[in-house]
Amino acid sequence: MASRVKRDEEAWTGERPSRLSLPLLILAALLSAGLVIYAIGDRALAAGFAAMVLAAAALLSWYRRIFPEEAADRDAVPDWTVARAAADASNMAIAVTDRAGRLACASDLFGEWFPGFPTPPNMAAEPEVSESLGAAARAAWRDGEARVEGIAQGALRLDVDICRTGRSEDYLLWRFTPVRQPNALDDVHRLLTGDAGRQMGEAGIMAVMIGGEGRIRAANGAFLLRAAGRIDANITGRDFAAHMRVDDKGRLFLAREESGGLPLRLLQVPLRRATQPVGNQSGQDGPMLLLLIDEPAGSAGGTSALSYIETLLSLLPFGLAMADRDGRVLFLNNAFSRAAGLKRSDKPSYPGDLVVREDQGAVADAVRRFAVGPQMSGDIAVRLRNEPEEPTALSLAGVRGLGEAAVLLSLKDNSEESKLKRQVAQATKMQAIGQLAGGVAHDFNNILTAIIGHCDLMLMRHTPGDSDYDDIQQIKSNSNRAAGLTRQLLAFSRQQTLRPQVLQLPDIVAEVSNLLKRLLGESVKLDVSHGRNLGAVRADPGQLEQVIVNLAVNARDAMPEGGILNIQTYAVPAAKVREMRQEILPAADYTALRVSDTGLGIPPDILSKIFEPFFTTKELGKGTGLGLSTVYGIVKQSGGYIFAESELGRGASFVIYLPVYQGADMDHALPAKAPVKRSETWGTGTVLLVEDEDMVRAVAERALVRQGYKVLTAHDGEQGLEVLAGGEKIDLLISDVVMPNMDGPSMVARARHSHPDLPVLFMSGYAEEQLRKSIDIANVAFLPKPFSVSQLAEAARDALAMRPAVE
Repeated sequence: MASRVKRDEEAWTGERPSRLSLPLLILAALLSAGLVIYAIGDRALAAGFAAMVLAAAALLSWYRRIFPEEAADRDAVPDWTVARAAADASNMAIAVTDRAGRLACASDLFGEWFPGFPTPPNMAAEPEVSESLGAAARAAWRDGEARVEGIAQGALRLDVDICRTGRSEDYLLWRFTPVRQPNALDDVHRLLTGDAGRQMGEAGIMAVMIGGEGRIRAANGAFLLRAAGRIDANITGRDFAAHMRVDDKGRLFLAREESGGLPLRLLQVPLRRATQPVGNQSGQDGPMLLLLIDEPAGSAGGTSALSYIETLLSLLPFGLAMADRDGRVLFLNNAFSRAAGLKRSDKPSYPGDLVVREDQGAVADAVRRFAVGPQMSGDIAVRLRNEPEEPTALSLAGVRGLGEAAVLLSLKDNSEESKLKRQVAQATKMQAIGQLAGGVAHDFNNILTAIIGHCDLMLMRHTPGDSDYDDIQQIKSNSNRAAGLTRQLLAFSRQQTLRPQVLQLPDIVAEVSNLLKRLLGESVKLDVSHGRNLGAVRADPGQLEQVIVNLAVNARDAMPEGGILNIQTYAVPAAKVREMRQEILPAADYTALRVSDTGLGIPPDILSKIFEPFFTTKELGKGTGLGLSTVYGIVKQSGGYIFAESELGRGASFVIYLPVYQGADMDHALPAKAPVKRSETWGTGTVLLVEDEDMVRAVAERALVRQGYKVLTAHDGEQGLEVLAGGEKIDLLISDVVMPNMDGPSMVARARHSHPDLPVLFMSGYAEEQLRKSIDIANVAFLPKPFSVSQLAEAARDALAMRPAVE
């Protein structure tokens, strides 16, 4: 077997042992010399020939040592079964991919977490996660390693480490590690086994954490030394009760100390909220922290033990407090004060002082019930006085043997959780209001279209000076004001028609400055300043001017005695955004616009409501409540973010962050010059008008007929297709977008099969930009509602001009 291995090694390396090579070479040289003598008979020539053979062999050997042959690749096809067995033995989720992105090998745990063994990075359901994994893979091929943290896979959160590997570094190794979620049990475990546990032992406190089954999970050194005799003893998993004994007087002792030990006081701290309702016996149904303290001889009140407990409770990371049998608060730690919203100097006399008046009776009854009788634990839902809108669970547990202390109270610090809940609720409410506002504006636009259209038709039959002319003109003027109100509703619901351009914010501020000076009056001073290196933004300049004017008017009204209105523009790079640690604002480059005043400020209780539509603090008749909601909608529709900051008596600030435009070619982003429209709106041809609202269809039909068109009508998409199939030549299709049975885009998509060159004019009360994103139809025009008769005629003329020339 050894000789076979040696032969295999020689075949692999291409080398022979020198002790066999030299005799063979000498023998070959002698044989060569003998052949020469036999053939020629010249001994000198034979000796020279033998020397030449030896020299050639030496040169060949020397060359092979300097330039050894590369070993043949015996593993041209890797054996991945060995790699997979090693991966399974490591109990890790591992995958290996080649340069083509194919899965070469994966562990069984990878298949459990990702059923079907998908190929990284295409294993995530969310496109964002797949994109981040793909970018990390490209970085690993380039840099040798990469990492992605916190991807979600079902209930798991995983960190992914990627590195190049292999003999030629032509594979990627993917390692998936679950993110460890810390909890209260881990905190207590570290507390007992760390320096804090040693300090408790030096203070005379033995601490043990047990599970719901009563078995020990962790203990500090003081308990290990006295219960097991060694500070390094391993008693994890043993029954806690086996280390304790109770005498005939009901006193508690360590079993190992027998008759020589002191009686102990036991305090039980539940580490998980009880699932039973208040008043039910809970028992040991969850993990618990047990604190054991020697009871000094002659001590009846337990004052010394209580001081130890207070010291311990002040170190724990969760909110705990103690109350006596009469319900008076004896102690509360800092975590409890934070959870209750108290200042450090505040200490309530009774637990009921922490809650609203309606819950004080229930809290007092619960404290009295847990203070007497058997030891129990439970929860009660309360509303804290400092946060009355958010219910909180107050946990209570009866304790015995600690003198005056009879009830242990626990309160979870859910300030961050409540903040997130409020933010989600606010976002949900704003979204619902926006959808409602958009729907109302759409229906209102149909009504206004009919009113304005009929007014235009009536004005065509009257001349200035007629008795009815001024009345009709007043109706139309009021209708146009109502149309402006619907535009504000659409702006809030982010459905307004915007015409974005690439621009600089200082230019917009300069354009509107003269108007602001007239609006602000003599008592308010306007101060404008601009930062350097401002990036260009892409937004509608007219809408941005409206944003600045609305904010300036609100600031003026907040300064009845006069003051200063400050408008600033400055650059906010991505690094600065990360330093701000703003949860809502993504890390990117922004150009900011700050509008601040020195007025009265905004009260904290209404600061979260200022962007809601129809919410106003102005007197009746002096405000519609749509100013800030319009600002909010324009900013969000432009891809930006707006934040309000205020302090009573010190003014308010509104900061708008617009993302820096990153377009590769700025010229393409600039709006094209509008074509010069002809004044002539008379036309000829046949128009198919599809509109589900009878009043809009009637006024549009009359307006088109007056302009010289022949008009065919339909009340929905299906009837419109029937008219198209009737055989009459249609020159223009005018259709509403949202209709019952079959909407406008669906009808046009089917009509284009039989009429590919048919011009189409869509009309709708929704935003053109939103509709163009959802309508995948080329060569269509758009007319927003409400529109006048002249606007309809001009739109029809321009749409007909889109027809291809007939050859």
